[in-house]
Amino acid sequence: MGRARILAVANQKGGVGKTTTAVNLSASLAAAEKDVLLVDADPQGNATSGMGVDRDGLEASIYDLFVNGHDIRGLVRPTSLPHLSIIPSKVELFGAEVELVGMEGREAILKVALAPLLDEYDYILIDCPPALGLLTLNALTAAGSVVVPVQSEYYAMEGLSQLIVTLGLVRESLNPGLFIEGILLTMHDLRNNISRQVEQEIRGHFGDKVYKTVIPRNVSLSEAPSFGKPIIMYDIRSRGAQSYLGLAREVLGDV
Repeated sequence: MGRARILAVANQKGGVGKTTTAVNLSASLAAAEKDVLLVDADPQGNATSGMGVDRDGLEASIYDLFVNGHDIRGLVRPTSLPHLSIIPSKVELFGAEVELVGMEGREAILKVALAPLLDEYDYILIDCPPALGLLTLNALTAAGSVVVPVQSEYYAMEGLSQLIVTLGLVRESLNPGLFIEGILLTMHDLRNNISRQVEQEIRGHFGDKVYKTVIPRNVSLSEAPSFGKPIIMYDIRSRGAQSYLGLAREVLGDV
């Protein structure tokens, strides 16, 4: 176990596989016996429910960290997967954006809170909301790098360009060391000309910043969250599971 690498999983565009990636990359790293903490910083709480945690039954969530100064250790919950823990979220987190506005040091609340946990995990992954508000700024301020899921569709480059501008602004004012860990092509269909064209364009523009692994459109990946399981616990033989295991190997530097 080492000092944790903090990865924010972020894209200002919704529906690109961001939470799917946060959940399944976390689970795949844990399957490699790395100690992983998944932080659900999205008010929708889909990473929380996707890991089988009942949002309605939570006594405390990440909202209490941001707004009430709750001790972060009291928010960490085990999951059904060894080596993987989660800090859950629920819908009240939507209110935190407004409540944080007047707070001093509001962009660094998560960074300060995570500091005591760095020696307890190998990886900390933060699932960001699909918007650039104070919650996403907290994640980008806390993170060392960003994993950017990009759907293989026409407007992919447009959303990616916006995010790169945002990351530049965060580097200037909040987190000078922040860098792109990797760009991940998601919902990819090799039979589709658009998917192939988008992949060619993004690889041509960003080179080795784009992961070799591509996440396919896969029924099992869509079904797994409704069972509260990451894909490797729902259908490990599926193309989706094998793809996320491949992504974990890239993140670990094993390929």
